[in-house]
Amino acid sequence: MDAPAGYRDPAGRHGETILAARPEPIAFEAAATALIVVDMQNAYATKGGYLDRAGFDVSGTGPVIARIAEAVAAARAAGLTIVWFQNGWDPDYVEAGGPGSPNWHKSNALKTMRRRPEMNERLLAKGSWDYALVDALRPEPGDIVLPKPRYSGFFNTALDSMLRARGIRTLAFTGIATNVCVESTLRDGFFLEYFGIVLADATHQAGPPEMQAAALYNIETFFGWVSDVAAFAAALKPSALAAE
Repeated sequence: MDAPAGYRDPAGRHGETILAARPEPIAFEAAATALIVVDMQNAYATKGGYLDRAGFDVSGTGPVIARIAEAVAAARAAGLTIVWFQNGWDPDYVEAGGPGSPNWHKSNALKTMRRRPEMNERLLAKGSWDYALVDALRPEPGDIVLPKPRYSGFFNTALDSMLRARGIRTLAFTGIATNVCVESTLRDGFFLEYFGIVLADATHQAGPPEMQAAALYNIETFFGWVSDVAAFAAALKPSALAAE
């Protein structure tokens, strides 16, 4: 695939393909790219899960799940590394940090349980239905599955070392929530010299729709690039990869 007139590869190398994105196209190498699936758990994407019970609208997550499945299929066919995150803590919530941690005070799941003890729930506890990935999205052998105790997937996880060991420099993000865990992980990746791309139609916000728009604006203006699943899949087709 030929680069647009005047195009300069942001990575400073000859990419194998070019992805249509905002604010400009970005070149990437499939072998040096990972698809990141952020927190596609019942807690965040299913009626009866944590977000739903806390009063957030999860009615729009169905199409997002379908788009993520498409992105995963395209990434798998092209041989990309696929990383699945699950956000949560041990059943006793030791990993949540306790009152000495700002996470204990600001995690909305923890606040919801303290505010509504009548729920008698163990929200986002490992081993629970809430913590589990949605039925429609399943890792396969060779994928990386990582638990994460905070919003960012880089905090207290092996993500950085596992990516560097594979020579990965570009991260394509999907998942929930765009304005919380997706953006937090992409931002931390930016500071660690990763090129971050959000596939916007494969993400969903926590809160009103304007939160999605604000997060995408932040990302494309300050921290990365914004694209969609169709463009991502097209860039990974054998004909596109062979064009370079």
